[in-house]
Amino acid sequence: MSLVPLLTAEQFSAADQPVLEQAVKTYGEVLNTWAGIGNSPGLLATYLPFLGRLNGAGALDGRVKDLVAVRIAVLNHCRYTASHRSTSALAKGVEVDELAAVADGEFKGFTERERLALQLAEEMTIELPKVPVADGPTGVSTSVRDEAQRVFSDAELVELVMCISMWNALSRFHRVMAFELDMPAPPAPVDARI
Repeated sequence: MSLVPLLTAEQFSAADQPVLEQAVKTYGEVLNTWAGIGNSPGLLATYLPFLGRLNGAGALDGRVKDLVAVRIAVLNHCRYTASHRSTSALAKGVEVDELAAVADGEFKGFTERERLALQLAEEMTIELPKVPVADGPTGVSTSVRDEAQRVFSDAELVELVMCISMWNALSRFHRVMAFELDMPAPPAPVDARI
């Protein structure tokens, strides 16, 4: 059961209505995460455009964004996020066996860029919260950070770190809010890791 009531389209604030109408045209329904966010009037109007820009076309390849998001969903044990990001990844041509490898933390079958993005996502999700500033100012290993700086452009790095940060926040939000799935369940090998 969701932590907050899930609003129907007509219950959203006037400030959220234009963005909600556009989103419903795209997805065909009010997704549960939006229905929860709607309890804070005006928040959806800011959230959806930002998330759309971050997940949409940009400097960083969408495949990398989805692989990273699935890994983060698994690490945070969030089935709702895993459902959404697996659905997105599969629609972009990512194979189920690739998602299974991501869920298992087996990155060797991926490109250098994908492996590095997945390693950075893992460090930012698991290690960063445990590393005091005195022990490591950035919270991630110097080797992964330096490699990321070598491999990705500045624009790609901003999108990658923002994507990792956003999916950590959202997977934790989704998990605590206890939203029921509104997209297909994650593929079985991903679901088994959650």
